[in-house]
Order: sequence, then structure tokens, then C-alpha cells
Amino acid sequence: MFGRSRRAQVLPGFGLSVGLVMTYLSFIVLIPLTMVFLEASALEWGRFLSMLTEPRVLASFKVSFLTAFLAAVVNAVFGLLVAWVLMRYRFPGRRLIDGLVDLPFALPTAVAGISLTTLYAENGWIGSWLKTLGIKVSFTPLGIIVALVFIGLPFVVRTVQPVLAELEADMEEAAVMLGARRWQVFFRVIFPSLLPSLLTGFALAFARGLGEYGSVVFIAGNMPLKTEIVPLLIMTKLEQFDYPGATAIAAVMLIISFLLLLVINALQWYASRRMVAD
Repeated sequence: MFGRSRRAQVLPGFGLSVGLVMTYLSFIVLIPLTMVFLEASALEWGRFLSMLTEPRVLASFKVSFLTAFLAAVVNAVFGLLVAWVLMRYRFPGRRLIDGLVDLPFALPTAVAGISLTTLYAENGWIGSWLKTLGIKVSFTPLGIIVALVFIGLPFVVRTVQPVLAELEADMEEAAVMLGARRWQVFFRVIFPSLLPSLLTGFALAFARGLGEYGSVVFIAGNMPLKTEIVPLLIMTKLEQFDYPGATAIAAVMLIISFLLLLVINALQWYASRRMVAD
């Protein structure tokens, strides 16, 4: 038995490596997040609820969740389309477009926010054209959605692409030979295999949208009860030295982040089980 356990360890130093990893994660992740819960637990329950039920706080939660959800839905649809085109077709400039998908990852969020605001302002290139149609983007919830779509698109594309690469064309050809139409092949053969990864990308884009700050504050206008997002409200309360209020909101957002993380891990586990079964 002892010999087996010794042979199972291909590389030495397992205990030391695990200890270093756990220590590193504790100081970088666990301890800072635990402090948020400790600070929030020091508040009385009634005061905690009263801070969270203020009209301004509820409005910011509504704006953040609604815009992040709508942006994630848009990214799920068009991210799937982008991934499909990049994986299924060969055309000039495909590699360039594939590289541009990752641009929101590398671009500083403040730069993205300033660029989008300049572009969609009423005197901007696109904003002036939309103004003639009666559509205002900058300093509205629509502007927040535009910024979150820009930030969240890569999450869906990069999550769906590997699954598309693994799909076998034989199944599609067999379905066509059996008389299935193109839309039937997509929705009955291809889409069920893509659904877990698409949901994972949707959840990742939604989670990123909830916590996004830099690209949103410029284009949102930051009007309380209208276009103020939760991260901005936390920063505002910190600047006003309202640490209990900022801690209460941060604790709620942290719990929501944990729940989203569980959902994402469950979707990834389901996707891996499905690929193994197939």
C-alpha cells in the first residue's frame, strides 16, 4: 500500500506545493473576502436591511442586474454567431477578427469607457446618427448595456469555440441525408451540444457585467435612481466615509458572486460529463 502511494506521486513535494498554494490563496483571496463578511456581520440585522432597502440602493441593484442580464443575452446570441463564423468558415481576415475578439480583455476599461462615450455621445459619430432617430445612448441605461456588451462578448465566444471545434461533421451530414432541414440540423443536432457552453459563457458575461466599473462610469452618466450602478455606489459611499453602507452592499454582491460561481462550475461540470458521454 505504501509503495502504491509512493509510485502515484510522479512529482515530489506534493505536501509543500499544496501548503504554498493554500497559503497564497488565503492571503490573496480568502482573508480579504472574509473581512467583508466580518465587517458586515458586525452590523445589526435591522440596520443592515435598512441600508439595503434604501431607494437609491435598490435602484442601483435594479440598474446593474437588468443591464448585465440584457447585455449577457445579447452576447449569448451574437457571441454564438461570431464563434460559428470563426470556426465554420474560412475567409480573408479571419485571424484578424479572431484576435479582435480578445481586445476587451487587453484594453483598459477606462479607455473602453471613454471611447464608447465619445462614439455614442449626441455629437459623436454614431450618437449623432442615432439622435436623428430619437435614440439616446450615452448617459442612459442603454449606454450601460452597450458597454457591457463590449466587455462581455469574449466570454461567450471563447467558451463556445472549443465545443464547436470538437463537434463532428458526420452527425450533421447524417442528419441531412436522413432528410433534416438546415434549421432542424442546427436546433436538434448542434444546439443541444452547444447549450452547456453557451450557458457558461452567458453566466460569465453576466457576472462580469455585475462587477464592471471602468467602462461603465463614463457612458452611464451616474445619475442616482436612473443610471447609477452598484460598484459606483460602493465607491461613492466609501468617498463619503459611509463604510457600513459600502460593506453591506459589498457583502450582498459577494454572496451573489459566489452563487454565480457555483452555477458556472455546475454548468462546466455538466458540459464535461456530456462530452465524455458523447
